[in-house]
Amino acid sequence: MESHTIPCFWMRGGTSKAGCFVEDSLPPEVSEQDKLLCRIYGSSDPSGRQINGMGGGTSTTSKAMIVGKRAGEKNSVNYTFCQVETATNAVDRKGNCGNISSAVGPFAIENGLVDEITEPVTRVKIFNTNTQKTIVSHVPVKAGKVVYNGDFSISGVPGTGARIQLDFLSPGGAVTGKLLPTGQPKDVIDVPGYGPTEITIVDAANPLVFVRAADLGLTGNELPAEIDCNAELLDRMLAIREAAAVLIGLAKDMNDAKHNSQAVPKFCFIAPPMSYTSLSGQVVSADAIDIQARMLSMGKLHPVLAITGGVCIGVAAKIPGTLVYEIAGNCSEKDELNIGHCSGVLSVSAEVENQSGELKVLNGTVYRTARVLMRGDIDFN
Repeated sequence: MESHTIPCFWMRGGTSKAGCFVEDSLPPEVSEQDKLLCRIYGSSDPSGRQINGMGGGTSTTSKAMIVGKRAGEKNSVNYTFCQVETATNAVDRKGNCGNISSAVGPFAIENGLVDEITEPVTRVKIFNTNTQKTIVSHVPVKAGKVVYNGDFSISGVPGTGARIQLDFLSPGGAVTGKLLPTGQPKDVIDVPGYGPTEITIVDAANPLVFVRAADLGLTGNELPAEIDCNAELLDRMLAIREAAAVLIGLAKDMNDAKHNSQAVPKFCFIAPPMSYTSLSGQVVSADAIDIQARMLSMGKLHPVLAITGGVCIGVAAKIPGTLVYEIAGNCSEKDELNIGHCSGVLSVSAEVENQSGELKVLNGTVYRTARVLMRGDIDFN
């Protein structure tokens, strides 16, 4: 039988893992790419385990990135993020993944897609095709090679690595075209089956729907085991998310949002600082954080915090009237906002300016690490 293979890296970027492909190695048609990815990852597995493929059976381990050289721009690449469904043959390309974004720069350098390597840091300009936004990745290099080892640690990843700085440029309106998709810092929506709910929707790096933890009967310091087994609570959260998707025009109705817009908007519940024990057993002191945040990812509680979600929270904390601003309080004036999540703390910087009465997000900055897990060829027979 003829063997069909394509070159691939498997990489950890931040707290996620992805198959990484050079654009020219894949078929040009998006529909064919999606079929290929589902085959590679072992999707259409009713159990969601992806046992017949490379996927890890979770939202954080069933991701892909496609990278190609950007014509006419020095040290610049195009990057497409793909969220591969675990149980169905579907790929969601509506939003970006900030964690996987941290692997793009190293991957581009490793595959000869960067024109000029400079030490000790090479800047790679990344155009994310999902959001039509630009990210600048600051990649540590030595002797022309990417440096992966270092002493920088991030919550949710054991050990340390070299620090990669990610600057999300002008991240406002990444998916909807508007920083405040409804035009308001807060809205009350009537969620079918659950009634009125006060929310904030902010679109920066990715659109997030924010709800107070207290309005869901929660404290805000819950971990995945406490949420993922509560089908009724998950249904309510997802219903809020789906109603918000309809409100901002990402879906025509609740059913469309449920099946065709699962990746965005993201759902996030927030709460004031409170001491808690993280998934790794680390005690996070209330004094060490400015706000607590828990996000859903593909219908389950995210074990860490999506980087695009962190950027959005950092931006929302600087917009008067949002639920995030109200909880963060005077912390919104800090250079860095410390966000407590399931696995620890994420620090985010954001610059928001009022320009002639209109809020503009200049940038959002986070720090990650990345690592190559495998270089080789993927068999997709």
